[in-house]
Amino acid sequence: MAHDGIAVVVNEKNPVTKLTKKQVEQIFTGDVTDWSAVGGKGGAVSIYTRNTSSGTFKDFKNMAMKKRDYAPSSQKMAGNEQIVAEVGKNENGIGYVGLAYTKAPGVKVIVIDGTELTDANVRSGKYPYSRETYLYTNGAPAGETKSFVDFAVSEEGQKIAEQVGFVPVTKK
Repeated sequence: MAHDGIAVVVNEKNPVTKLTKKQVEQIFTGDVTDWSAVGGKGGAVSIYTRNTSSGTFKDFKNMAMKKRDYAPSSQKMAGNEQIVAEVGKNENGIGYVGLAYTKAPGVKVIVIDGTELTDANVRSGKYPYSRETYLYTNGAPAGETKSFVDFAVSEEGQKIAEQVGFVPVTKK
């Protein structure tokens, strides 16, 4: 019903602006523990992740870490809000959040393998941590369920999806 991007975010004062997918994997798995190894100023990397019951936790692990385990030092947060709050106050912080949370104060989005997090790159799948969102039904939708699904993919429903931070399925 919409597209989402999982953004890698760092503190706005961190000089790092871009990383490779390999570097992201190395940071979140704990292979890289100091910012100087990826072009930053020296300092221990502080990793913030979603908690283990989060779909984003699992999606990021699959997409960015080749299903490897998170670094033992990573700190599990209840939600995107907590991740951007912690990264925003920790110059050595790094985390990942859904597209809707990338405008939080104190954080900036990292360019991955030369690809910026834009609606077009998320919609096309060019951004490496892009994902589609779905509505699931038990069988073919009927009645109120069908009405809701039809609304969600309608122009009005897609406007709402965009307002809450997702990328609409259809191009404007």
